[in-house]
Amino acid sequence: MAALNDLRNGLVIRLDNIIYTIVDCQHVKPGKGGAFARTKIKRVSNGAVLDRTFRTNETIETVRLTDQEMQFLYSEGDLLWFMDNESFEQHSLDSDLIGDGIKFLKEGETVTVKMDGDTPLAVELPTFVELKIVETDPGLRGDTVSGGSKPAKLETGGVVNVPLFVKNDTVIKVDTRNGKYVERV
Repeated sequence: MAALNDLRNGLVIRLDNIIYTIVDCQHVKPGKGGAFARTKIKRVSNGAVLDRTFRTNETIETVRLTDQEMQFLYSEGDLLWFMDNESFEQHSLDSDLIGDGIKFLKEGETVTVKMDGDTPLAVELPTFVELKIVETDPGLRGDTVSGGSKPAKLETGGVVNVPLFVKNDTVIKVDTRNGKYVERV
């Protein structure tokens, strides 16, 4: 349990059986009345951000999350199968835990799974992944109406905008945080 003074950025807490991490915390001591903490908390499972105020008489349950390295094996409907890199056990996780990042997840990729005990809460992809382009239109010289970029379909099914000089079967580096092209590999 944590008191008001223990709240800080990065602390992981549980409210109403939902796990949040504190993104921003401001301690306020008004001239009249009791102190409070004005926070922005982010839901670990889907990234939703909420504003929440904590008073001095509230106690907050803290949570210790562990990071577990797992390798993505394959998908089966809405289930994604991962293998624990230490124990080699296979686990099925719901595709909702990864969100939009699923379009950058290829077989054999190592990811970090946030765990609360034995319960998986979220799947974090590496910041950059290398993926092969399977389909893109040829770039035309002088075609700057589209801003010098064109859509390209990746081997995982995702689509990113790439510069006009990038061709089919090119391996590119993609930033998984924003889904943007970084460079050719």
